[in-house]
Amino acid sequence: MNTSYGLEKVTALEKKINDDYRNIAGMVVLKDGKTLYENYFNECTATSRIHVYSVTKSIISILIGIAIDKGYIKSIDQKVLDFFPDYTVKSREKTLQNVTLKNLLTMTAPYKYKFAPYIKYFTSDDGVKFTLDLLGGKGQIGEFRYTPLIGPDILSGILIKATGQSVLDFATDNLFSPLGISALSNVTFHSKEEQLAFNKANNISGWVADGAGTNTAGWGLTLSPTDMAKIGQLLLDNGIWNGEQIVSARWVDESTKVHSRWEKQNLAYGYLWWILDDKEHAFAAMGDGGNVIYVNAKKKIVISIASLFEQKVKDRLEFIKGYIEPIFENYE
Repeated sequence: MNTSYGLEKVTALEKKINDDYRNIAGMVVLKDGKTLYENYFNECTATSRIHVYSVTKSIISILIGIAIDKGYIKSIDQKVLDFFPDYTVKSREKTLQNVTLKNLLTMTAPYKYKFAPYIKYFTSDDGVKFTLDLLGGKGQIGEFRYTPLIGPDILSGILIKATGQSVLDFATDNLFSPLGISALSNVTFHSKEEQLAFNKANNISGWVADGAGTNTAGWGLTLSPTDMAKIGQLLLDNGIWNGEQIVSARWVDESTKVHSRWEKQNLAYGYLWWILDDKEHAFAAMGDGGNVIYVNAKKKIVISIASLFEQKVKDRLEFIKGYIEPIFENYE
């Protein structure tokens, strides 16, 4: 692709971002591990840290894989309650006893709530116990049920029980530090106003934690677009970073295969990753407001987009597949 054609395309891309995707904070495009594009918007810079919402789930998936690689967790077929021996189960609660770690990773665990009790969740001091109390019920194990916030925190509890470390410390030691990603500290809220301010901030480096010190698993991590791109490149390179195996190739392969499907949305799901295209081995971490880590293994492309929160934003995957990827896929 000649330079003038490339510049023309990039200029058009940035005009489209400013016209149609105005809440984008930054974007990075990697091809064959090389940075082809990196730019920031909305007064954000390379040092900005954005709340990436549900992209957090895909980070948790990697951490579960690392914990299995290191022998802290035997298998994803272990029962959830194996990790919480002190948790008291009601005598009639049979379903809860059979929910496995894999059910949590594939969003195929049932919950007792019909409408998510968000206010009680956000004001709870212990997100893990709060969620365990809602796990199970009359639903069918194995049926896909997407639980964006109330559900994934159990995985944080499992990581803490299995490793003896906080989620942030385990992530820092085994994922963030090797990749040069900084998440400086736990972020705690003392009011609704503090939480709303966090959602809009671009300068807080850390991971939300509840009153018990447990880091959230479904949301709450702040990253830069470069951090996000590094995560994507790690998976594209089968878990290797700078010659070091950070997470096993087997886990990367398993977690980015189809294990369940959200029929209503016609979306396939792996282990907390959305599976977009089996033939091209394309998959993504997706967070509210337009936060995305997109990986296309066949084309060896990684695209990360960090976005300041807005409701009902335009579809980022449509933007990536239809507009961004075609610009960069033929760069040599």
